[in-house]
Amino acid sequence: MRFLDGLKLRARLTLAVSLLILCALLPLNLFQRFSTTENIHEQIHATLEVEAEGLRDLVESALAEREANARSWSEDAILRGALLFDTFEKSDAVLATLQKRHPSFSGLVLFTEDGRAVSASAPLLREAFVARQPEVVASGWFRAALEGRLDTGAVTQVDPVFGQRVLPFAVPVLSPISGARIGVLLAAYDWGQVSSVVSTALERSHARGQKSFALEVRSADGTSLYDSRDAATPRAADAVSAQAVNNETRHDVGDGWLFVATVDPEEAYAPIQRAETVAVLLTVGSLLLAGLGAWLLAHGMTRPISTLSEVVGRIVREGDLTQRVAVPSRRDEVGELAQAFSRMMNHLRESTASLQQGTKVLGQTVAELTSAASQQERNLSRQAAALQETQVTAQEIKQTSMMAADRSQAVLGASARAREVGSAGEATVSASLQGFEQLREQVGRMATSISALADRTQQIDGITQTVKDLADQSNMLALNAAIESVRSGEHGKGFGVVAREIRSLADQSITSTGRVREILEDIRRAIQATVGISEEGQRRTEVGLGQVRASGDSLRELAGIIQDNANAAQQIAAAVTQQNAGVAQIFTAVTDLSKMMEETMQGLKGTQQTTELLRDVAQRMEVVAGTYRV
Repeated sequence: MRFLDGLKLRARLTLAVSLLILCALLPLNLFQRFSTTENIHEQIHATLEVEAEGLRDLVESALAEREANARSWSEDAILRGALLFDTFEKSDAVLATLQKRHPSFSGLVLFTEDGRAVSASAPLLREAFVARQPEVVASGWFRAALEGRLDTGAVTQVDPVFGQRVLPFAVPVLSPISGARIGVLLAAYDWGQVSSVVSTALERSHARGQKSFALEVRSADGTSLYDSRDAATPRAADAVSAQAVNNETRHDVGDGWLFVATVDPEEAYAPIQRAETVAVLLTVGSLLLAGLGAWLLAHGMTRPISTLSEVVGRIVREGDLTQRVAVPSRRDEVGELAQAFSRMMNHLRESTASLQQGTKVLGQTVAELTSAASQQERNLSRQAAALQETQVTAQEIKQTSMMAADRSQAVLGASARAREVGSAGEATVSASLQGFEQLREQVGRMATSISALADRTQQIDGITQTVKDLADQSNMLALNAAIESVRSGEHGKGFGVVAREIRSLADQSITSTGRVREILEDIRRAIQATVGISEEGQRRTEVGLGQVRASGDSLRELAGIIQDNANAAQQIAAAVTQQNAGVAQIFTAVTDLSKMMEETMQGLKGTQQTTELLRDVAQRMEVVAGTYRV
């Protein structure tokens, strides 16, 4: 299996298909080999049996025909007459004629019962048997003929008279009158004629390529009567043979003979060898063709995969997504894989392009966000500094407001005392009507009171100036606070409202202070006039009652002015108190805004850290996205 792991898919497919075909062909070839071998064995044995049976039938029919000839000739009237009447010239002519007509016979001889040759197909043949009368009488074929049967034993050796192997067909010649045996007719069948009988079978076998094919005739005891092979031809010990027996169901010449057909095993089984060779060649050719077909199939199947592998390799090495995948026109799984890979490449290309655009936009956004965060940090730093200054200013305003509240209470007390003084002056004027006598003293005291009132008025004027300065400062602070609230955005809206309220109060304070100053100016002028009148009253003590009434009226007017001054002082005190509360609210709002600013700074620091992380992520994404070209 480790060896297979080192092979490529193409080699694996080729090897797998070749092994499958080998596994399919090997049992088939083995089965075909065994079945073919068995069939050929059966065919060879069947053929040999057919040839042996054919040889038996041919020889049997030929010998039966020759025996019939001999028996029919023994019944010839001329031959019988020659034995009865010693007319051998005619019988010689008949025998000679028969021998010519049937050249398969080596000769025809007519014998008497005592073995004497009296007639023959040739004079020399008759003379040869005349000299061998005792041998003829002693021969088996002659004795068998006398007994009415045939003896084929003489075929095993060369006949000394005929000079060749002959099969003696010796049949008795019977008298046509009495039916008694009067002689013996010998028809010597040339045993060599068997070769012509079996020549057709031999030629047929030789045509099949069986050069060693041979036919053999054996006697019942196994003696070879005929063999188509030369004596010098070596005989294989393991020759393939088949035999047919001439049974004795019908008595004839060859009863009990064995007819054998043999062939060498190499030639007999040559078809098996050729079949095996052809099978091996076909198997090898099939394997080669199968391997070539499997290689072509594997090449066709793996070529798109190899192309895809090369594309993937180039993408991994070069990061180039601009390559196009060639989609084959095939509609199998490999084509579907190529199409799916092409679609994946398109999606990956689009995703990478979108990722690169996204990283660019993200980088730009992170840069803008970083710039905005830096700008916001600078703005918040400036706002924090301005808010700290505002907090300090608010503290100063709070202290100034508290001082103004104290001063307003003092002004209120002074106004109350001035009101009391005015009431006392009015009482004094009334008393002056009752007692003109005490006018000088009263005028002196009034002058003193007016001087004190002038001093108080001067003090009130100073307090009013202080309140005006305080209102101007409050107005400026409110204006700065409004500007800072606008800069602070959403966080400064509440502070802007308080700033507007402080500015409104400051405007009211400035207006009230202006009115107080006008009133005080009137008081001052009235006091100066009163001082002048008092001084003049001292000088002109003798002025009449009308002037005193006029002074009383003036004093009453002065009392009204003082009352108005007191009311204005009360309004100033209330405004300063309200201003103090507003300043406290401003201070509280500034304190809360300072805490919110600190929290905003902390949040901004967290935002900057997040922005830094986002910038790092964007840079890594840009590096990853920049790995591929689209």
